[in-house]
Parts: sequence; C-alpha cells; structure tokens
Amino acid sequence: MDKSVIEILWNQFGASIDMLINVISHCPDNYFTTNKRFYYIAFHSTIFLDYYLTIPPSDFSPMLSFTKLEHKDRPQEAIDDLIPDKNFDKQEIVAYLKKSREKGKQLIYSLTNENLNSLFKEGDHPNDMNYPILEIILYNMRHTQHHTAQLNMLLRQDINEHIEWSFRAGDINIE
Repeated sequence: MDKSVIEILWNQFGASIDMLINVISHCPDNYFTTNKRFYYIAFHSTIFLDYYLTIPPSDFSPMLSFTKLEHKDRPQEAIDDLIPDKNFDKQEIVAYLKKSREKGKQLIYSLTNENLNSLFKEGDHPNDMNYPILEIILYNMRHTQHHTAQLNMLLRQDINEHIEWSFRAGDINIE
C-alpha cells in the first residue's frame, strides 16, 4: 500500500483520537464527575475506539470493565448498554485512549495491499459488522469524531470551554 496514503490515513485518524484525548483531558474534574452524560460519552468512545481496532473483534479485551445492561436497567444518561463497572477517573480513560492510539497507529502502518481487505467480522447475524479493515478504520474515525464533537459541544454550552482543534496527529499536546 502506498506509504503516503498510510501517512494521510494516520494523520487524520490520529488527529481524531488526539482531539478525544484533548477534550477529556481538559474537562474540569468537577464537570467530569458530575455531568454523567459527558462521562458516559467519554467511556463509550474509549471502549469502542479499542473495540473497532481489535481484529478479530472476538479478541477484544478492554482495559476498563463494564457490564451490559438492558434498557430498563441503564442510568438515564447512558448512551448504550455498556455501563462501566465503576466510576473510572479521567486519567484511567486517557491512559486507555493513549494505548488505543498506539494500537491504531500500528494497525494503520501495518496495512498492505495483501491485508487491506481482511475483515473485521463480528459474527453471522444480519446486524453484525462485516467490514474490510480499511472500512472499519474509517468507520472508527467517524465514530470517534462524532462523539468528540458531542463532548466539545457539552463543554462549550455548559461551561463555555473551548478545546483546541487538531489538524493532524501529533500537532496538539496530549501529554
């Protein structure tokens, strides 16, 4: 696979991850612990970033534990059925995102013409994902950016906090 395409793909996917790390890192601690919608979006984004980078997905082993709950049993602010087993702090979530960032970079830089169409395949049910690697990477980037935008909007609306934009992976400080 063309090296410039790989670099472009990483620059943009990495920037999406950097922005997610940045918005969570810059969220004031009291807001992070009291605004459960923000917290659940951050947790969801972190878990699924890693999940969509795991090929095959059956090998997924999250760093942060969760329980799947039926709709009637979920907290009102939850955005899906994956409920954290405890209140993870920002540092735990950011550390997980940084590990997933490296995992994503390794996946992208390992792309070749031979493995480009390998599949991210969840199972054989009609709604299970069955995507070529390149498509799941692009899907993951869109998913990450979607939730990053939600987190940015919450901070801007609720506390007038502006978070820096990333043009390419590594251009903002995420340390």
